[in-house]
Order: sequence, then C-alpha cells, then structure tokens
Amino acid sequence: MIDSRSDKVFSVIVYIILSTFGILIILPFLNLLATSLSDQVAVSNGMVTFWPKRFTLSAYKFVIQNKQFWNGFKTTILVTFAGTVLSMLVTTLTAYPLSLPKLKGRKFFLVLFIIVMLFNGGLIPNYLLINQLGLRNNRWALILPGLISTYNMLLVKNYFETLPPSLYESAKIDGASEFRIFINITLPLSLPTLATVALFYAVGFWNSYFSGILYISSPEKMPLQTYLQSLLNMSYIPAHELSPEVAESLSTESIRAASIFSATVPILVFYPFLQKYFVKGLVLGSDK
Repeated sequence: MIDSRSDKVFSVIVYIILSTFGILIILPFLNLLATSLSDQVAVSNGMVTFWPKRFTLSAYKFVIQNKQFWNGFKTTILVTFAGTVLSMLVTTLTAYPLSLPKLKGRKFFLVLFIIVMLFNGGLIPNYLLINQLGLRNNRWALILPGLISTYNMLLVKNYFETLPPSLYESAKIDGASEFRIFINITLPLSLPTLATVALFYAVGFWNSYFSGILYISSPEKMPLQTYLQSLLNMSYIPAHELSPEVAESLSTESIRAASIFSATVPILVFYPFLQKYFVKGLVLGSDK
C-alpha cells in the first residue's frame, strides 16, 4: 500500500515537471505566432505576449509574395530530401559490413571513424576542399560535407549487431547473397532505428544555415535557414521588398516572426509521423 501511494506521488511529480517543461517550450512558439499576426503598433509598443493584438495577416502575405523565401524553401526541401536519402544509403552501407565480426580490419576502420567523429580538419580545410572540388555556389556543397555522421552510423551498426546470427545463417544456407540479406532481412528488421536516424539527418539538413553562408553566393541557391539568418541580422527590411500597404501596417519583427514560423511548420508536421519510432529506435540502437 505504501509503495502504491509513493508510486502515485512520484507519478504526479513527474507529470507536473514534464507539463511545466512542455509549457515552457510551447510559450516561445505562441509568442512567435502572436507576433507574426499582430500589426506594427501593437508589436512596437510591446503589447504582444501570447495572443495577437490588432490581428493582421500582412506578415504572411509578405512571406507568400517573397520570392527569396520560396527560393530558399525549394532549395532546403531539395537538400533535405536528397541529403537524407543519400545519407541513409551511405550510413547503412557503411554500418552493415562494420557490424559483421568476420570483416577483416573491422577494428581498424572503427577506430578511424571514431577519430573522425572526435576530430576534424577545421573550417578552412573544409572550405578549401569544397572550393577545389568546384562545388562553390553549388547545392551539392550543402549535401556532401554532412553526408554521413559517425554517431548515426554507430547507432545503426549497434542495432545491426543485435539481430540474431541465425537469421543470416539460415539465409546463407538458402543461397542468399550478402546484398540480398542486407536488403531483405537486415533493413526491414531495422525500421525503427532507421526512421530515427533518418529524422536526425532530415532535421540536420533542414536546420543547416552555416554551409549556405560559406559556400553559396547566389540568392536563388541560398537555403531557407541561411536566408532567415540574414533576415534576423537586418536592422530593417529593405523598402523595395515591401508594398506600401504592408510597410504601413507591419513591423520588421512581425515579418521575421512570420518567416521563422513558416519555416518551422514543415518539420513540425513531419515529425509526428516518425515520433513513434523515435524513442524505440534510439534505445535499440544505443544498447552497446
């Protein structure tokens, strides 16, 4: 009886703490949304908290009509999709052989990957490499440098190692090749971990802005996050980008808030579809 009561008290405390953290995380989004839906006077006078004041959609009209925003959005969608697919391909093809004890030089290659995870060449060597490869001002420069994460690869490798060896032995007795085992057995059984790692990659590519600053000079090839970063650094929105009616009713803060919120929504919509795999995949892939 005492244990049952203490368990209930503990559960209540946990729920209160988690609910508090959840509210603290949601409040900035509510403030961002309220700012994007409020007019210039309300925002300038600090009247906006978590509910729009003097409601207006002018900020979102500006975002919809902003060619630079949509160019960045298309670039980010392309980079996120292509980068995630290619990263998952390279990661799984790397993790699978490293998960096989019979691979010659396995420990040596693992040590190399761990060294790369802990140390890197630095900003200048990376820039010189991209420049010498002729990828400056090319969207591939936004994909190739982050094509594989050693941490993600180790998560996948660790999960591959938990699969029963008897599955591989039975498949080999039936005449299956290593590639067929990889495609028909290993990958289907690893969907939770693969979905988790794919989410890691997708969020990483979506949120990346520094690569755009380093490697992209053309505005039409600039990723969305790089455009948002430049927008946040502006003290004001250039007059030629605003129509007269928008300039009169809208503040710079509202435009920034609407742009940031519009860029955040897609990843928030996509995340719930993979959420059910997230915890399960992360735990299963990190048990070694």
